[in-house]
Parts: sequence; C-alpha cells; structure tokens
Amino acid sequence: MIKIALAGNPNSGKTTLYNLITGRQERIGNWSGITVEKKEAKLKDKYKKDAIVIDLPGVYSLSSFTSEESIAINFVKEQQIDVLINVIDSNNLSRSLYLSSQLLELGIPMIIALNKSDLAKYRIKFDLDKLSKLLNCPVVIISSANDKGVKELIKKTIQRSEQKEQINLFEDLNDSSEGELQDKIRYDKINQIVSSVETRKDNKQVSISDKIDYYLTNPFIGLTVFFFIMWGIFELSINWLSEIIANILGGIMSFFSVTTFFQDAISDLLTKFGVSEFFINLINHGIIGGAAAVLGFIPLIMSLMFCLSLLEDCGFMARIAFILDPLFKKIGLNGKSIVSLAMGYGCSVPGIMATRTIKSERQKRMTVLLTPFIPCGAKVPIIVLFTVAFFPDQGWMFPLVYLMSFLLIIVLGLFIKNIVGAENIENYFIIELPEYKYPSFSIASSVAMDNCKSFIKKAGTIIVIASMIVFLLSSFDFKLNLITDNIDESILATIALPISFLLIPLGFGVWQLAAAAITGFVAKEEVIGTIAVLYAVGGLVNENFEVLNSDLLRDTLGITKVAALAFMFFNLFTPPCFAAIGAMRSELKSKKWLAFGILLQFCVGYLFALIVYQVGTLIVNGKPDPTFIIAIIILVTAVLISIRMTNKNKEMEMKL
Repeated sequence: MIKIALAGNPNSGKTTLYNLITGRQERIGNWSGITVEKKEAKLKDKYKKDAIVIDLPGVYSLSSFTSEESIAINFVKEQQIDVLINVIDSNNLSRSLYLSSQLLELGIPMIIALNKSDLAKYRIKFDLDKLSKLLNCPVVIISSANDKGVKELIKKTIQRSEQKEQINLFEDLNDSSEGELQDKIRYDKINQIVSSVETRKDNKQVSISDKIDYYLTNPFIGLTVFFFIMWGIFELSINWLSEIIANILGGIMSFFSVTTFFQDAISDLLTKFGVSEFFINLINHGIIGGAAAVLGFIPLIMSLMFCLSLLEDCGFMARIAFILDPLFKKIGLNGKSIVSLAMGYGCSVPGIMATRTIKSERQKRMTVLLTPFIPCGAKVPIIVLFTVAFFPDQGWMFPLVYLMSFLLIIVLGLFIKNIVGAENIENYFIIELPEYKYPSFSIASSVAMDNCKSFIKKAGTIIVIASMIVFLLSSFDFKLNLITDNIDESILATIALPISFLLIPLGFGVWQLAAAAITGFVAKEEVIGTIAVLYAVGGLVNENFEVLNSDLLRDTLGITKVAALAFMFFNLFTPPCFAAIGAMRSELKSKKWLAFGILLQFCVGYLFALIVYQVGTLIVNGKPDPTFIIAIIILVTAVLISIRMTNKNKEMEMKL
C-alpha cells in the first residue's frame, strides 16, 4: 500500500480533490484555514490501487508560523511518503511555485496538479510539457470541482510512486547565502519559469469580480447584503426547500405521518404479550417520541446547510471576513477569527479547531471563547420551534437571532480583550479574495447529506439515550416508586426545581424547562427532545414541516412570548454540548481558561435572557415584571464583578 500526500497553498483545492478520490466528506471552503489537521483515507477502489491518501493543511512555505502549518511541514519532512501531489492554483502559478521549489528539495517523488483549470482556461494558457521539463516533475492540469483530469492524475501518481528518486533542479539554492538573498534567487528562478510557460490574455477591462467587490467590500453595503441574504436563506429553507429535500430523501414525510400509527401498533402488540404499561410508555414516549421530535427538523437542517454551503462556495464569505477585519481589530482579533465563527454556524467543534490557524495565542484564546456563541446547526431546532410557535408572522426573527449573536460577540470581545490583554497584540490579516464563481451544487448537496447523517446518528444514539433517561427520571421518585399521578414528585423534578427558581427572573421558572436546559448541555437537540417527553407532545413537526398546533404548544408550555424568546436565547448562549467543550479544552490547553469559558457562557446566557425578558415585559405590558428589582440587583452585581476583573487585569499588566 502506497502513501500519497496532498500538499499545497491554502485555498488551492486540496480537500476538494481529497474528497473526490477517497469518497470522504471533509469540510471545504472557498478560503484558507478550513483544513487544520491532517486527514487520512483509502483511495477509492475504482482506481484499482491500494493507497492511503493524506490531506495536509495548506501552507505557503516550509517555514511554520502556526500549529496547523507545523503539522503539514513536519509530516512531509519526517514521514515516509511514497509520492507527493503538489496541488497548485493555476490562477496563481508564480506564488504557488515557491512552495513547489521547496518540496522538490526534499527529494520525494512528486507530481504537480495544476488545479482550478475551469477558472483559468479563458484567461491563461500553459505550456505543460515545458513546465514539466523545467521542473523535472510531471504536471497534470485538473479541475477537482468538476472531476476533470483527476483520473489521469491518479494514474500518473501511481506511476510516479514507483520512482524512488526526485532530481531537484533547485538544489543550487542550498549553496547560496541564507535569508533574503536565497529568497531573491528562488523568486528570480520561479519568475523565469513562469514567464516561459504561462501566457495570460491581455485584458485591460476590470473583471466582473472587481466590479462587484467595488460595492460589496463597502462595510455598510456588504453587511446589509449579508443580512438580507441570511434572511432569504432562512425563508427559503423553512417555506420551500425543506419540503423538496424531504421528498428527495423519501420516507421522511411518511415517517411523521405514521409515527402515531406506529406507536399505537407497538402498544397493541406489546399489550398482547403482557408487557407492562410503563415499558410501553418508555418505548413510545421516551424513545420514539423524543427521537421523532428531533428528527422532524432534519430537512430544515439540511436545507440550511445546503444554502450556507452555496454562499460560502461562491466566494462571498471571504468578503465578509475582509469587511469585518477592521471591526475585529478593535476587539483584539483579526479576520482569521471569521473562519472559526463561520464554521461555527455548522458545528462549534470544527469552528473551535479552526483557531489553530491563528498565530497569536491570545487571539486564539479569545476566538475559542467566542465561537460557541454562534448558533450552530444543533441549535436551529430550538430557533425554529420557538420562533414558529410564538412568532409565526415575524419572519425577520431568524436573521435577528444571528445578528444578536454577532453583536453579542463584539461586546464580549471588548470585555475578554481586557481580561486576556489582547489590546497589545500586533494585528495582521492576509486573505485572498477569490473570484466569484458558480457554487457547486454537488458539494453543497454532499455537505447537506453529511449533516443529515450526523444528525440522524446523534438522534439515534445520544438523543435516544438522553430522552430515555429523561423519561425514567420523570417516572420515579427517589424511593424508586413509580410516579403515576404527580410528575412534580419525580427525581427529575426534584433535581431541576432548585434550578428553576433561578430562572424565575427570566420568565420560565418551571422545572420542566429547567430540565430541558440541563439536558441541552449533553446535546442542544435534546432541549426539544426533553420538551417532547415531559409535555407528552410527541412529534413537534408534521410532514409539511410546520409546528404541530402552535396554539396548543404555547398553552402547554404556559409561558409568554417574551419568556419564550428569553428561553431561546438562554439555550443559544449557555455552554454548548460536551463535544464542543472537549474541543475547547483541547485548544485552550488550560483548565483555568476552560473553566473561565464555561462560566462566561453560563453568565452571558443567563444575563442576556434576563435582559430580554425584563425589557420585553416592560415594553409589552407597560409595567415591570414582579422580579424587576431582583433582576436589577443581579445585573448590578454582574457589572461590578466585570469591572473588578478588568481592573485586576490592568494592575497585573502594569506590574509586568
């Protein structure tokens, strides 16, 4: 079995090629910083060769500045690689060959994949034979996005692996002086090669991408367009695309239409065999009911991820990072943090891991602490359920939730900056603005399906187990007596009741919703599962992906619209699932900072929900809530503690 490594600059298309030749579904993006650790998988069987393919993080040179660059560099230098595929963006040959020249010096058999040919073919022509001869290295032109030239690439890669030596045409650089002189010699040689093999079309007209960027890179226009795009994505996902996806998947709609029938059938069957009523209820309400409540949101999640993937693949998100860079500098971050936050829309775990691209440890720490505040895909069911049930005519509520999370990150960034001392960091940010292109529907579909698989896997394991535990804890008291009449005496009620008292100033001080918030720390989807189990509302979404009987659901929960909004924000901003906390622990490498991050999320979620409920109640009712004085005391205490923490850090900075 041969070992094939993919190396190249960021945003050269390595991961797209990796997914294509291995069948994996690793996250890709039309900007740098997506791959932060090496990935391994077997080459597809259709290539008829036993091989392991390794996708390495993107680097510009063999000099490491960040942790993910070190992963790639150390691997190619120290591991036994049979052949190296150097993936090059054909639109940036001159820049890409700098890394190529360094890789050639390693003496590893190498082949160059001139990628993104679909974008370059109308503007650039290459003399591939001459380039191959000048580098003494096979060159294959491909388009990994369209699967063009990939079969030939793999064929030549396998042939190349049988050659154990690589003649290095840049070896004379090793005899030259180190530093700037060596770089100058290297660049001169690269420029000579590029000028002899590359012919660019003489086009003095401003490109379409540049014309669009003239407007979209304006902060006001760009962010306004982004807001309306997000609004359109949510409207499209909920009102149209989710039903189409359900029809494509097949069986989803019928699943929800037969859930009740299936539960009744199980009840009749188990009753005939003499199974106890408690065990029947455990299966129907604890397992089927809890899982069905979560599975009902699959098409909504898929449609949302599909649209967001299209938005990212077209090149728009790179512009948002560019626009937000000046604002992020004011809170001690830079545009690289946008990569983490953008990935956090899908899942907080890869978003937190993407902080490895940040060189400054302080900036990385800040980004790790802030990324979980982005509503991830697991929180979407909470947003959908409460906005559709309590605000059915306010379609703007969806983008408002994400706008509030963004504003919250800015405010928290200013606070954390004073805690971690990030104001003294030299800020720099380099980003490529790729040309706008038609997004790949196949890639977006793969992203949607991958999220579907993850969602189903979680619903079939964690959610089922959590829902079953919730049912059991709500069915027995501490003396293990079966509760048949008063669920308020159950184990779960006893545990959640003290916490519910703390939630009274937030408007939802009932133990059932407190229990739902607690189980949300295991997996945010379980907030919905717990509500379904404790309130016995079964499937919350019908086959048309509408919340079942919104009026009944509102009456069952027994809370006001303002309290529902506070509950939603509380669950969006309190600590994420255990997996995300584990990722935070891995990247922070400090129990102290992990504890601070979890405490910060608890406090922010609580205080934000407190403000929403108290201010909202005052506006809606025209008078304050009875707990208004208590809320003021809590807020003043929080402000004083924050001031104390900030001043303490400034004192430490002065001593240093």
